[in-house]
Amino acid sequence: MQALRTAATGMSAQQMNVDLISNNIANMNTVGFKRQRAEFQDLLYQTLEMPGAQSSDQGTVVPTGVQIGAGVKAGSTYRIHAQGSLTRTDNPYDLAIGGRGFFQVQMPSGEIGYTRAGNFSVNNEGLLVTEDGYAIEPAINVPADATAVTISKTGQVQAATAGQTEPQVLGQIELATFVNEAGLMAIGDNLYLETTASGAATVGAPGAEGVGDLIQGHIESSNVDAVSEITALIVAQRAYEMNSKVISAADEMLQTASQVSR
Repeated sequence: MQALRTAATGMSAQQMNVDLISNNIANMNTVGFKRQRAEFQDLLYQTLEMPGAQSSDQGTVVPTGVQIGAGVKAGSTYRIHAQGSLTRTDNPYDLAIGGRGFFQVQMPSGEIGYTRAGNFSVNNEGLLVTEDGYAIEPAINVPADATAVTISKTGQVQAATAGQTEPQVLGQIELATFVNEAGLMAIGDNLYLETTASGAATVGAPGAEGVGDLIQGHIESSNVDAVSEITALIVAQRAYEMNSKVISAADEMLQTASQVSR
Protein backbone atom coordinates (compact mmCIF):
# COMPACT_ATOMS: atom_id res chain seq x y z
CA MET A 1 0.00 0.00 0.00
CA GLN A 2 1.25 3.46 -0.95
CA ALA A 3 -0.05 4.78 2.39
CA LEU A 4 2.69 2.90 4.26
CA ARG A 5 5.49 4.60 2.32
CA THR A 6 3.74 7.99 2.35
CA ALA A 7 3.25 7.94 6.12
CA ALA A 8 6.86 6.81 6.58
CA THR A 9 8.08 9.93 4.73
CA GLY A 10 5.88 12.02 7.02
CA MET A 11 7.38 10.44 10.14
CA SER A 12 10.91 10.99 8.78
CA ALA A 13 10.15 14.65 8.01
CA GLN A 14 8.74 15.32 11.47
CA GLN A 15 11.71 13.59 13.05
CA MET A 16 14.01 16.03 11.24
CA ASN A 17 11.72 18.87 12.34
CA VAL A 18 12.11 17.78 15.97
CA ASP A 19 15.89 17.58 15.48
CA LEU A 20 15.94 21.24 14.39
CA ILE A 21 13.68 22.35 17.23
CA SER A 22 15.81 20.49 19.78
CA ASN A 23 18.94 22.23 18.43
CA ASN A 24 17.20 25.60 18.76
CA ILE A 25 16.22 24.89 22.35
CA ALA A 26 19.69 23.54 23.20
CA ASN A 27 21.21 26.83 22.02
CA MET A 28 18.85 29.17 23.88
CA ASN A 29 21.80 30.56 25.85
CA THR A 30 24.38 30.51 23.03
CA VAL A 31 25.68 34.00 22.29
CA GLY A 32 24.63 35.23 18.85
CA PHE A 33 22.82 31.98 17.91
CA LYS A 34 20.22 32.20 15.14
CA ARG A 35 17.34 29.72 15.14
CA GLN A 36 16.45 27.47 12.21
CA ARG A 37 13.13 26.56 10.64
CA ALA A 38 12.38 23.42 8.62
CA GLU A 39 10.62 23.82 5.28
CA PHE A 40 9.09 20.84 3.44
CA GLN A 41 8.02 19.94 -0.10
CA ASP A 42 5.60 17.34 -1.42
CA LEU A 43 7.06 14.46 -3.44
CA LEU A 44 6.25 13.37 -7.00
CA TYR A 45 2.67 12.45 -7.82
CA GLN A 46 1.32 9.32 -9.43
CA THR A 47 -1.04 10.50 -12.16
CA LEU A 48 -3.89 8.04 -12.78
CA GLU A 49 -5.87 10.47 -14.91
CA MET A 50 -4.39 13.61 -16.37
CA PRO A 51 -6.20 16.88 -15.52
CA GLY A 52 -7.62 18.36 -18.73
CA ALA A 53 -7.60 15.04 -20.58
CA GLN A 54 -10.39 14.60 -23.15
CA SER A 55 -13.19 12.43 -21.72
CA SER A 56 -15.48 12.09 -24.76
CA ASP A 57 -15.69 12.52 -28.50
CA GLN A 58 -17.68 15.73 -27.93
CA GLY A 59 -14.57 17.45 -26.57
CA THR A 60 -15.41 17.36 -22.86
CA VAL A 61 -12.38 17.34 -20.58
CA VAL A 62 -11.62 16.03 -17.13
CA PRO A 63 -11.70 19.06 -14.76
CA THR A 64 -9.36 17.80 -12.04
CA GLY A 65 -8.01 14.37 -12.90
CA VAL A 66 -6.69 11.81 -10.41
CA GLN A 67 -3.31 12.28 -8.75
CA ILE A 68 -1.94 10.50 -5.68
CA GLY A 69 0.94 12.04 -3.74
CA ALA A 70 3.96 10.04 -2.59
CA GLY A 71 4.65 11.92 0.63
CA VAL A 72 6.92 14.71 1.83
CA LYS A 73 10.60 15.59 1.85
CA ALA A 74 12.78 18.23 3.46
CA GLY A 75 13.06 21.26 1.20
CA SER A 76 15.47 23.37 3.24
CA THR A 77 16.46 24.40 6.74
CA TYR A 78 16.12 28.17 6.79
CA ARG A 79 18.17 30.13 9.34
CA ILE A 80 16.36 33.19 10.69
CA HIS A 81 18.80 36.05 11.30
CA ALA A 82 16.47 38.19 13.38
CA GLN A 83 18.04 40.41 16.04
CA GLY A 84 18.48 38.78 19.44
CA SER A 85 18.02 40.69 22.67
CA LEU A 86 21.02 42.56 24.08
CA THR A 87 22.46 41.65 27.48
CA ARG A 88 24.65 44.08 29.41
CA THR A 89 27.92 42.58 30.70
CA ASP A 90 30.05 45.68 31.49
CA ASN A 91 33.02 43.84 29.95
CA PRO A 92 34.77 46.41 27.70
CA TYR A 93 35.72 43.69 25.20
CA ASP A 94 32.14 42.41 24.76
CA LEU A 95 30.49 43.80 21.65
CA ALA A 96 26.97 43.48 20.27
CA ILE A 97 25.82 44.42 16.78
CA GLY A 98 22.64 46.46 16.68
CA GLY A 99 21.41 45.71 13.17
CA ARG A 100 22.95 43.88 10.23
CA GLY A 101 26.50 42.64 10.00
CA PHE A 102 28.99 40.02 11.14
CA PHE A 103 32.35 40.22 12.87
CA GLN A 104 35.21 38.89 10.74
CA VAL A 105 37.44 36.23 12.29
CA GLN A 106 40.82 34.96 11.05
CA MET A 107 40.62 31.16 11.25
CA PRO A 108 43.68 28.83 11.53
CA SER A 109 42.97 27.55 7.98
CA GLY A 110 43.49 31.06 6.63
CA GLU A 111 39.80 31.45 5.80
CA ILE A 112 37.69 34.31 7.12
CA GLY A 113 34.87 33.20 9.39
CA TYR A 114 31.87 35.34 10.29
CA THR A 115 30.11 35.52 13.63
CA ARG A 116 27.54 37.47 15.60
CA ALA A 117 29.07 36.36 18.92
CA GLY A 118 30.92 39.38 20.25
CA ASN A 119 32.13 37.94 23.57
CA PHE A 120 35.77 38.75 22.87
CA SER A 121 38.88 38.66 25.06
CA VAL A 122 42.51 39.77 24.84
CA ASN A 123 45.14 37.03 24.45
CA ASN A 124 48.74 36.96 25.71
CA GLU A 125 49.87 39.01 22.71
CA GLY A 126 47.27 41.73 23.27
CA LEU A 127 45.14 40.72 20.28
CA LEU A 128 41.36 40.89 20.46
CA VAL A 129 40.24 37.27 19.98
CA THR A 130 37.19 34.98 20.17
CA GLU A 131 36.64 32.27 22.78
CA ASP A 132 38.73 29.90 20.65
CA GLY A 133 41.58 32.39 20.34
CA TYR A 134 40.85 33.43 16.75
CA ALA A 135 41.84 37.05 16.09
CA ILE A 136 39.25 39.40 14.66
CA GLU A 137 39.94 40.97 11.26
CA PRO A 138 41.27 43.67 10.97
CA ALA A 139 43.46 42.85 13.97
CA ILE A 140 43.17 44.99 17.10
CA ASN A 141 46.23 44.98 19.39
CA VAL A 142 45.66 46.31 22.91
CA PRO A 143 48.88 47.57 24.61
CA ALA A 144 49.81 46.00 27.93
CA ASP A 145 49.78 49.38 29.71
CA ALA A 146 46.24 50.24 28.60
CA THR A 147 44.10 51.41 31.51
CA ALA A 148 40.82 51.64 29.61
CA VAL A 149 39.58 50.60 26.18
CA THR A 150 36.75 52.41 24.41
CA ILE A 151 35.00 51.17 21.28
CA SER A 152 32.69 53.61 19.55
CA LYS A 153 29.44 52.79 17.74
CA THR A 154 31.30 53.24 14.46
CA GLY A 155 33.98 50.70 15.44
CA GLN A 156 36.92 52.94 16.30
CA VAL A 157 38.99 51.41 19.11
CA GLN A 158 40.85 53.72 21.49
CA ALA A 159 42.90 53.01 24.61
CA ALA A 160 43.89 55.24 27.49
CA THR A 161 47.42 54.58 28.73
CA ALA A 162 49.25 55.68 31.84
CA GLY A 163 51.06 58.99 31.43
CA GLN A 164 49.20 59.94 28.23
CA THR A 165 46.56 62.66 28.18
CA GLU A 166 45.19 61.76 24.75
CA PRO A 167 43.75 58.29 24.02
CA GLN A 168 45.64 56.15 21.52
CA VAL A 169 43.76 54.92 18.43
CA LEU A 170 44.28 51.16 18.15
CA GLY A 171 42.36 50.46 14.96
CA GLN A 172 38.98 50.16 13.27
CA ILE A 173 36.58 47.23 13.60
CA GLU A 174 34.78 46.43 10.35
CA LEU A 175 31.64 44.39 9.78
CA ALA A 176 30.67 42.18 6.84
CA THR A 177 27.18 42.05 5.34
CA PHE A 178 25.69 39.62 2.81
CA VAL A 179 22.89 39.79 0.28
CA ASN A 180 21.53 36.44 1.52
CA GLU A 181 22.49 35.85 5.15
CA ALA A 182 20.49 32.59 5.21
CA GLY A 183 22.91 31.22 2.59
CA LEU A 184 25.88 31.25 4.98
CA MET A 185 27.17 27.83 6.02
CA ALA A 186 27.29 27.21 9.77
CA ILE A 187 30.40 25.29 10.86
CA GLY A 188 29.92 25.38 14.62
CA ASP A 189 31.71 27.43 17.27
CA ASN A 190 29.34 30.34 16.42
CA LEU A 191 31.03 30.69 13.02
CA TYR A 192 29.74 30.89 9.44
CA LEU A 193 31.48 30.62 6.10
CA GLU A 194 30.70 32.49 2.90
CA THR A 195 29.05 30.44 0.13
CA THR A 196 27.86 31.02 -3.40
CA ALA A 197 24.32 31.24 -2.04
CA SER A 198 25.19 33.97 0.47
CA GLY A 199 27.06 36.07 -2.06
CA ALA A 200 30.38 37.79 -1.45
CA ALA A 201 30.90 39.72 1.77
CA THR A 202 30.59 43.50 1.67
CA VAL A 203 32.86 45.01 4.31
CA GLY A 204 32.17 48.38 5.87
CA ALA A 205 32.42 50.40 9.04
CA PRO A 206 29.68 49.99 11.67
CA GLY A 207 26.98 52.63 11.33
CA ALA A 208 27.41 52.96 7.57
CA GLU A 209 24.38 52.53 5.30
CA GLY A 210 23.03 49.00 5.71
CA VAL A 211 25.44 48.13 8.55
CA GLY A 212 24.56 47.95 12.24
CA ASP A 213 26.14 49.86 15.11
CA LEU A 214 28.47 48.41 17.75
CA ILE A 215 27.39 48.45 21.39
CA GLN A 216 30.25 48.06 23.85
CA GLY A 217 29.78 46.15 27.09
CA HIS A 218 26.88 44.09 25.70
CA ILE A 219 26.41 40.74 23.96
CA GLU A 220 23.63 39.59 21.66
CA SER A 221 21.61 36.71 23.07
CA SER A 222 20.12 33.88 21.03
CA ASN A 223 16.97 34.78 19.09
CA VAL A 224 15.27 31.53 20.16
CA ASP A 225 11.83 32.08 21.74
CA ALA A 226 11.11 29.29 24.22
CA VAL A 227 7.31 29.48 23.93
CA SER A 228 7.37 29.34 20.13
CA GLU A 229 9.78 26.41 20.10
CA ILE A 230 7.76 24.39 22.64
CA THR A 231 4.60 25.05 20.61
CA ALA A 232 6.36 23.93 17.42
CA LEU A 233 7.60 20.82 19.24
CA ILE A 234 4.06 19.87 20.26
CA VAL A 235 2.80 20.36 16.69
CA ALA A 236 5.64 18.23 15.28
CA GLN A 237 4.99 15.51 17.85
CA ARG A 238 1.28 15.40 16.99
CA ALA A 239 2.07 15.25 13.26
CA TYR A 240 4.46 12.35 13.93
CA GLU A 241 1.76 10.52 15.90
CA MET A 242 -0.81 11.04 13.12
CA ASN A 243 1.54 9.59 10.53
CA SER A 244 2.20 6.60 12.79
CA LYS A 245 -1.58 6.06 13.06
CA VAL A 246 -1.80 6.02 9.26
CA ILE A 247 0.78 3.21 9.22
CA SER A 248 -1.22 1.32 11.85
CA ALA A 249 -4.44 1.77 9.84
CA ALA A 250 -2.76 0.61 6.62
CA ASP A 251 -1.36 -2.40 8.43
CA GLU A 252 -4.84 -3.34 9.70
CA MET A 253 -6.25 -3.00 6.18
CA LEU A 254 -3.54 -5.28 4.82
CA GLN A 255 -4.22 -7.76 7.59
CA THR A 256 -7.94 -7.74 6.74
CA ALA A 257 -7.20 -8.21 3.04
CA SER A 258 -4.92 -11.16 3.75
CA GLN A 259 -7.61 -12.82 5.90
CA VAL A 260 -10.20 -12.41 3.12
CA SER A 261 -7.83 -13.98 0.58
CA ARG A 262 -7.59 -17.08 2.71
